[in-house]
Amino acid sequence: MLHASCSLMSLMSFAAGTLMTGASSQPHYLLLSQPDNGVPNNVQFPLICYPQAAPRDNTNLVVWFEACFSTNQWLPCGRYPLHPYTHFHPNTHEVLGICAGWAELLFGGDNGRMMTVHAGDAVLIPAGVGHKQVAASDDFFAVVAYPCGVQPETQRDDKALLSLALEAVKQVAMPQTDPLLGDEGGLVEIWHPLTRAGNPQDI
Repeated sequence: MLHASCSLMSLMSFAAGTLMTGASSQPHYLLLSQPDNGVPNNVQFPLICYPQAAPRDNTNLVVWFEACFSTNQWLPCGRYPLHPYTHFHPNTHEVLGICAGWAELLFGGDNGRMMTVHAGDAVLIPAGVGHKQVAASDDFFAVVAYPCGVQPETQRDDKALLSLALEAVKQVAMPQTDPLLGDEGGLVEIWHPLTRAGNPQDI
């Protein structure tokens, strides 16, 4: 089970290689700040991975993740694997609660970072950050949720639309609560301080 204990000093952009979520029980931060072809990524906010976010003895991860996200004002909208092609959401942040199996997910576009996730993990994906499923077990799926029930726009890697996507990402509102930790830790501790200078819109 994760705890609300993280620091801006622990924020980092990982070097090449695959990030294994089981290496630590503390959240991992991955800053994907540079566009990759037509994928805008996010210059301001890091992706947050929460290894073993759910209690290890939980027997129904779907119910646990959906209840946790809903309590923290991130409304679940589906249960499914990820698309096998790079896509991103220019209008909203997204959280995945891994409910079964394992998967290798590529974040940031074709030149981004691979991450291996397992049942019980969660990943908070900032608006604009590209993601796709590269490989997975047959039973892999995730609960997907968005802050305050925002309906996501899904775009694919298209360099002709990059400038529009970059502008759209800048307008995305800041959630007031972390999807797993509520008002303690996670995006509240890491993202909120990064926004104060810019005075972004809140939701």
